[in-house]
Amino acid sequence: MEVLGGEFCEMTPQELAAPVNTVEEKWKLLPAFLKVKGLVKQHIDSFNYFINVEIKKIMKANEKITSDADPMWYLKYLNIYVGMPDVEESFNVTRPVSPHECRLRDMTYSAPITVDIEYTRGSQRIIRNALPIGRMPIMLRSSNCVLTGKTPMEYAKLNECPLDPGGYFIVKGQEKVILIQEQLSKNRIIVDQDRKGTVGASVTSSTHEKKSRTNMIVKQGRFYLRHNTLSEDAPIAIIFKGMGVESDQEIVQMIGTEEHVMASFGASLEECQKAQIFTQTQALRYLGNKVRRQRMWGGPKKTKMEEARELLASLILTHVPVKEFNFRAKCIYLAVMVRRVILAQGNKNKVDDRDYYGNKRLELAGQLLSLLFEDLFKKFNSELKKIADQIIPKQRAAQFDVVKHMRQDQITNGMVNAISTGNWSLKRFKMDRQGVTQVLSRLSFISALGMMTRISSQFEKTRKVSGPRSLQPSQWGMLCPSDTPEGEACGLVKNLALMTHITTDMEDGPIVKLAFNLGVEDVNLLCGEELSYPSVFLVFLNGNILGVIRDHHKLVNTFRLMRRAGFINEFVSISTNLTDRCVYISSDGGRLCRPYIIVKRGQPMVKNKHIEDLSQGYRNFEDFLHEGLVEYLDVNEENDCQIALYEHMINKLTTHLEIEPFTLLGVCAGLIPYPHHNQSPRNTYQCAMGKQAMGTIGYNQRNRIDTLMYLLAYPQKPMVKTKTIELIDFEKLPAGQNATVAVMSYSGYDIEDALILNKASLDRGFGRCLVYKNAKCTLRRYTNQTFDKVMGPMLDAATRKPIWRHSILDADGICSPGEKVENKQVLVNKSMPTVTQTPLEGSNQPGQPQYRDVPVGYKGSTDSYIEKVMISSNAEDAFLIKILLRQTRRPEIGDKFSSRHGQKGVCGLIVPQEDMPFCDTGICPDIIMNPHGYPSRMTVGKLIELLAGKAGVLDGQFHYGTAFGGSKVKDVCEDLVRYGYNYQGKDFVTSGITGEPLEAYIYYGPVYYQKLKHMVLDKMHARARGPRAVLTRQPTEGRSRDGGLRLGEMERDCLIGYGASMLLLERLMISSDAFEVDVCGQCGLLGYSGWCHYCKSSCHVSSLRIPYACKLLFQEMQSMNIIPRLKLSRYNE
Repeated sequence: MEVLGGEFCEMTPQELAAPVNTVEEKWKLLPAFLKVKGLVKQHIDSFNYFINVEIKKIMKANEKITSDADPMWYLKYLNIYVGMPDVEESFNVTRPVSPHECRLRDMTYSAPITVDIEYTRGSQRIIRNALPIGRMPIMLRSSNCVLTGKTPMEYAKLNECPLDPGGYFIVKGQEKVILIQEQLSKNRIIVDQDRKGTVGASVTSSTHEKKSRTNMIVKQGRFYLRHNTLSEDAPIAIIFKGMGVESDQEIVQMIGTEEHVMASFGASLEECQKAQIFTQTQALRYLGNKVRRQRMWGGPKKTKMEEARELLASLILTHVPVKEFNFRAKCIYLAVMVRRVILAQGNKNKVDDRDYYGNKRLELAGQLLSLLFEDLFKKFNSELKKIADQIIPKQRAAQFDVVKHMRQDQITNGMVNAISTGNWSLKRFKMDRQGVTQVLSRLSFISALGMMTRISSQFEKTRKVSGPRSLQPSQWGMLCPSDTPEGEACGLVKNLALMTHITTDMEDGPIVKLAFNLGVEDVNLLCGEELSYPSVFLVFLNGNILGVIRDHHKLVNTFRLMRRAGFINEFVSISTNLTDRCVYISSDGGRLCRPYIIVKRGQPMVKNKHIEDLSQGYRNFEDFLHEGLVEYLDVNEENDCQIALYEHMINKLTTHLEIEPFTLLGVCAGLIPYPHHNQSPRNTYQCAMGKQAMGTIGYNQRNRIDTLMYLLAYPQKPMVKTKTIELIDFEKLPAGQNATVAVMSYSGYDIEDALILNKASLDRGFGRCLVYKNAKCTLRRYTNQTFDKVMGPMLDAATRKPIWRHSILDADGICSPGEKVENKQVLVNKSMPTVTQTPLEGSNQPGQPQYRDVPVGYKGSTDSYIEKVMISSNAEDAFLIKILLRQTRRPEIGDKFSSRHGQKGVCGLIVPQEDMPFCDTGICPDIIMNPHGYPSRMTVGKLIELLAGKAGVLDGQFHYGTAFGGSKVKDVCEDLVRYGYNYQGKDFVTSGITGEPLEAYIYYGPVYYQKLKHMVLDKMHARARGPRAVLTRQPTEGRSRDGGLRLGEMERDCLIGYGASMLLLERLMISSDAFEVDVCGQCGLLGYSGWCHYCKSSCHVSSLRIPYACKLLFQEMQSMNIIPRLKLSRYNE
């Protein structure tokens, strides 16, 4: 504060009181930011870092392989690099490949990983360059992708959409996204309370070699260390003595000399007295007996004391480095942990919040892939070592050539399987995660973009905990407050806001030097008591203690000056924590941060001239950073700053200014016009529905052959747009149409949100959509020299024409484009050999193989048209035939529509235009919406959107409905009045049925409506008789299997309540699985065709009808030696 005070005394009172001049166009920083960071760039940055930097570090860590069998033999990696994506067409012929070709041909978009090695063969040293060891799937738009740095025209040549975000992988023809994973940050002390109210501290340490978790717990007022290599909890004082701090005085000095701290720690010191442990050797011997023995095969035998020392040095608090058993730093770290727990016992405010975003880290694709690659690379090396150990001892050891034994498929398959299944299972870290990757949803452009910014949390969805699900204050500006699914994943799946960036790891060497130069005293030079002085602050760097400092204000301010001047990386953050009296410096990856404008002396640094330079292209976003006009703050550093939302809120304490307030919303919530006028859950509903709206997918949508693709025939730009819509190019690939809406009640078909559509509008193409599906088949070769064939159409014997099922086939047996396909017709007439295995030796082989038909048929409720047929081959050299089928659908009753305000409704009635009401200019509405949708939902944004849209249509311009801003209602109303309309947006409307004027003025104007993917045609289902399950003989379930309609337990309860017993019998047995059985009246067992096997007679056998499932139950019970006996009596007795 002294520093700021000094700045302000030089200014006159008039200068201080003068209004801050606003930089109107400062939102232009946004597109500049989105060019370099944000949205999908964090995936790409992270992958680039992995492929260019991290992969070389992994190789350096495991660079040498030696063999126990021959001390002279070695293999050393000199360099590793990832090439450009290619495909091997025939043997040893490779050519570059484009992503679209991989999509069409079901291949993996991957590049070879090559190494330079130096090894010995016999007695000579050999250096080999560019040896392939496997293939790495390549993320689209990353530095190694074909698409990087191309112009839109070159994109078009590659059949790729220039607006496609990239950031996903193509594996076996499927687009896969690695979701951002959220977890607690590593190497930080987290003090938390359990349910009983006892306080404990835990640290999850993670380095390249090891991951371990160390817990500090309190039992009966004593402190214990819990670790999974110790068979029981070890008293803290014994750990201290094992680390070489033998005197009790020194231990207490480290932890703190205040009265209450010494009092709480006293009991723990008595533990040593009880166990009679006074020296380091005694303590190590005590710990050696507690170690869980890990049987290391092959390694040298160690004594228990050595094992205990190894454990303390390398496994407990792994991330604190111990050089030559100098435990000083580790002791001080432990002492700080104990001290935090003691202070938290007295003051509950000192307990850390696990859900606070400063304590969280986000793992991106690059980090996850580097873990995976490291695991596979280690496996690869250990296999090579095993092979060397096996082959070298044999006599021909002189010529052992390791290159012949380097197999590529292990690393390739490991990467491909992990990305295609989403199971990340690493043995070393006991990490086993499901669902890390998901298929990129291509329903619309927004659904794909929204998936790239999605964050998945590691919590199980079933527990109803409110802590992780609730909206945290620290999410402000980092994560979107609206965009989360409803239901069980609510609050666990989140989305990034518009300007968020996620950091990658960086070198911390320069930061350490800078800190020591700025007066941080090294932790190894202290006696320990200084840690608890009230004026001394601890300095942490990435969770490790660097040292202590007196004047922490000076350290923090100088650090920030250095960062703004560009001497250290812009993503390094420094923040003070006054409750713990610490200065945290972080440079690790996975922190959320976003840019802010710097404010000095009550004036924002960014002036209008800077923005003019930006819009003329003289400057880019990087220049703003390097000149110290803009800087990145992460969640912890935001706590130290005073951030103003607008210029007029700047006071003399302000340090930063928000670039634009609407950037606290994400991509999906940014599409909503006037979201600040809506009730909050409505915005959340729209975020979920905007991803299901049909529209355009990309400029290359006509070249794609996807499993399912929904396209709108005539998409339109929205009349009321937002800044976000422009930034993400949504208006180039829109999903919806501007519909003229009349808010009035019409007939009874519009209750409960149903909409009434104008038939003439539908004839003109409103809401018309195309549904594309695909059918594909492969023609394989088998091991016994047989292969699949495609046969020509079968001809009718009499007319010599193809039979009806084959009527659309060409002479080659594949359907021809443009034909109409009906249900049960054949698309590809494929036949397959009956015997595909290699026959056994000596068995007589038939001359001609037998074939059986396995046609690819079309199954659907309505006819389709064949759009295109693609014949190609996939990576395994099998023929691949893909057929794209098209249906054109016009809206019908039951199709789902929604506006951009969470107001969803189904079409309830389609009315001919002559019956529709019309206004005095003769315009008929496209949609009539019931006014009861407004009052309880409070979507005022929709009312304003209608006004602004109407004014925009009259004026011929687009209006803005950006959050916390946008066109004012007052100005819009003046526009309406200028064109002779009512300022309320209401019109004089005449009834189309009677021709009389309606009694009220009707709110009337354009609103942007989206057609959602839920259509009646895909959901309609009914059945009389049909397929049954084999085991129970009950009808199958589900629409796809033509299943029955289930009368469930609750429906059964209703029928019982009505007493409708015969109806119940009919539904549950006669229509389902009635079965005639023969039962013997004497023994009560089931007979067979009138004969009882148990009594050996047919005297008392009667015939009954029971459900087949009941008969099955009786027989299954008999198979387990339980005899159900049926007691029969005559019904007239």
